[in-house]
Amino acid sequence: MSGHGAPPVGTLLRLSIPAILVGVVSALSLFAVEEAAHLLEHLLWEALPLAWGIDPASGWWIFGVLAVTGLLIGIILTYVPGHGGHDSATVQLIAPPIALAAVPGLVVVTVLALAGGVSLGPEGPIIAINTAVLIALVARLWPGVGVELVMMLTIAGTIGALFGTPVAAILILTGVAAAAGSGGGLWDRLFLPLASAGAGAVTMRMLAGSPFPATGLPPLGTPELSQVLAGTAVACGAAAVVVAGAFLFRPLHAAFRRLGRPLVYTTLGGLILGGLGALGGPLTLFKGGSQAADIVRNAEDYTALQLAVIVAIKLAALLIAATAGFRGGRIFPAAFIGVVAGLLGHMLLPAVPLGLALACGVLGAVIAECRDGWIALFIAVAVVGDITVLPVLCLVLLPVWLLVSRAPVMHVHLAEHQKPSESPA
Repeated sequence: MSGHGAPPVGTLLRLSIPAILVGVVSALSLFAVEEAAHLLEHLLWEALPLAWGIDPASGWWIFGVLAVTGLLIGIILTYVPGHGGHDSATVQLIAPPIALAAVPGLVVVTVLALAGGVSLGPEGPIIAINTAVLIALVARLWPGVGVELVMMLTIAGTIGALFGTPVAAILILTGVAAAAGSGGGLWDRLFLPLASAGAGAVTMRMLAGSPFPATGLPPLGTPELSQVLAGTAVACGAAAVVVAGAFLFRPLHAAFRRLGRPLVYTTLGGLILGGLGALGGPLTLFKGGSQAADIVRNAEDYTALQLAVIVAIKLAALLIAATAGFRGGRIFPAAFIGVVAGLLGHMLLPAVPLGLALACGVLGAVIAECRDGWIALFIAVAVVGDITVLPVLCLVLLPVWLLVSRAPVMHVHLAEHQKPSESPA
């Protein structure tokens, strides 16, 4: 029996076709951008150094690549129509659509940032790219489908592709759908986004596999009360690190914008990122997925002090990249910080199993960055690949949420420090 105001089954079936198409196109777009970035990354960090007899892990090469990356992105943001879309510091994961004319510039700066080692992920830009393209495509093929529905389908399809499962998308959109308050039950409103997210996730899995490298950690099994308490300490510690960075977010953004044009402050940002990269080495570059897995696999090679330094450098790189005009998302770098903070917590509190410590670290860091408990829980479980940590994480989440819920957010409202060159296209 359908609920009051629920859409007819025929309508859901008819709209399933564009929903699945949106999911597939979202995944193909993400795959194309990431493959382009991988090819450029191979050129910058393997082919050229090998041809010139240079160590790509040397400090001066890292500094040079990031400095040139900042310069090139600054040129594009200054002179290319659309200025590469929204300033990533001023929008959340779900943001207003950009103009179609801004897409080419956003694609180029996203590929440059991903390949050049900038500490940002692809999630924000790829959602913006897909939304702009698919709004135009669906309007041509299915003019009766509303823009708001296309946006929700695109967000679902892209998030499903990014995280390799539709569950992540539905967890995020549950709150959006519930807040919308339109007629019908919650699952009626999530039916089409689930179709899009499922299509996006399956397509991306077929093309690129899982976005989270396997850690090979043993399952937690039956938890103990002491593990819950210690895990809470690890999660709160990781959250506190990211919150400390959030206090600096707006002042840094304002300081860079006082320099005027993107060509100036993004180039300066690239120079600073180059210095941080030279100091921290290759492990502190890029969005952090494979680098985090490397650190976990070679955990015995690091001291607690070294891990603390890696966290500090990665946090600084994330702050600079996010506030100096680079386009990209902050969830993946926050997850990297959480993994390293969890490993550090395991060293300081050996009673916490490694898998649980990593999951708690990721939970704390991600929720402090995005303020979404669903996505924090999902990524924490996905990173360690152990569903048995979920009951403990649900308890740990409660005090962490109390810690972060009233703290500053890594976000600048659009009216703050906005320059004409950074206006939405």
